[in-house]
Amino acid sequence: MQVEKLIEILGSDFYAGVPDSQLKPLCDFLMNKYGIDKKHHIIAANEGNCVAVAAGYHLATGKVPVVYMQNSGEGNIINPVASLLNDKVYAIPMIFVIGWRGEPSVHDEPQHIYQGEVTIKLLDDMDIKSFVIGKETTEEELKCVMKDFRELLSKGKNVAFVVRKGALSLDEKISYKNKNSMTREEIIKHITAVSDKDPVISTTGKASRELFEIRENNNQSHKYDFLTVGSMGHSSSIALGVAINKPQTKIWCIDGDGAALMHMGAMAVIGEISPDNMVHIVINNGAHETVGGMPTVAGKADLVAIAKGCGYPYAVSVDSFSELDSELKKAKERNGLSFIEIKCSIGARDDLGRPTTTAIENKNNFMEYISGLE
Repeated sequence: MQVEKLIEILGSDFYAGVPDSQLKPLCDFLMNKYGIDKKHHIIAANEGNCVAVAAGYHLATGKVPVVYMQNSGEGNIINPVASLLNDKVYAIPMIFVIGWRGEPSVHDEPQHIYQGEVTIKLLDDMDIKSFVIGKETTEEELKCVMKDFRELLSKGKNVAFVVRKGALSLDEKISYKNKNSMTREEIIKHITAVSDKDPVISTTGKASRELFEIRENNNQSHKYDFLTVGSMGHSSSIALGVAINKPQTKIWCIDGDGAALMHMGAMAVIGEISPDNMVHIVINNGAHETVGGMPTVAGKADLVAIAKGCGYPYAVSVDSFSELDSELKKAKERNGLSFIEIKCSIGARDDLGRPTTTAIENKNNFMEYISGLE
């Protein structure tokens, strides 16, 4: 189905979301039509954030908003859906458009498998009536469903369209770029050259995939790395938990700007505990690049000021490899929590692979390795 038809049938003029590769036609259409526009389209930090912004839109206008996201974001909306939107509380109507990663019987990555199995069940448990859009779904069918959904929305209920892989299409193309010159893969090569055999916790998406391939190409063991293939936004907290319990070992966290924004409160906790042995690196390309390149607000946010405000004793931003190498070496030697923001370009190799080990193998190898460290 052409995404323009979906937009027409939904009939809303306000969208808030967290980008998803399954919904790339929708995301690209919204960026082409509105860009980032406070009146019509906001890309939020996390899915709960989207729900709250959309609720505010409804309170101010009386209209029904649309929130879009990957199904992994359902966990982030449970609280505001149950305690804010629900018709037993404020009865705020909302349309959800959800990309269905890990759909049963459709091959996907391990972090999506269980989430895919429970996608519809979670919506049912939240009293959200859902309809699945596939390649075979017709406009007339969708219009009939939307007519029924409007009855529910008028009663303060929520509804959801769950979108299968390849169900939406868009003829227009949009490319996302910034002015930064350093590529993420090269940045990670420089990080691993300095971190050496220190444990590394890497964030969701292409950063972990690139780290895996770098180890392969260097004939290095993968035991040094914990690849956070799911659980977006939590890598820094995982690194904190490791750092606290391995105080004599330098612990490196390779984070992304979208992930850091998603659960930014983690930085306040890290700053308060301030482990002397942790290096928190945020590779900032100002984009949700793994799911298509749509922008984050980190392109304008001062992450160094945020880190310092959260209590990090040392925070710096770099935009060249000479600066990066210098700061990595100083962080390696420093007895104190370090924060390094690295300005990065948007883009990755077309032939970038995925980890060939299972998540369980990754966990077991990592745990066995760090068990021998102090």
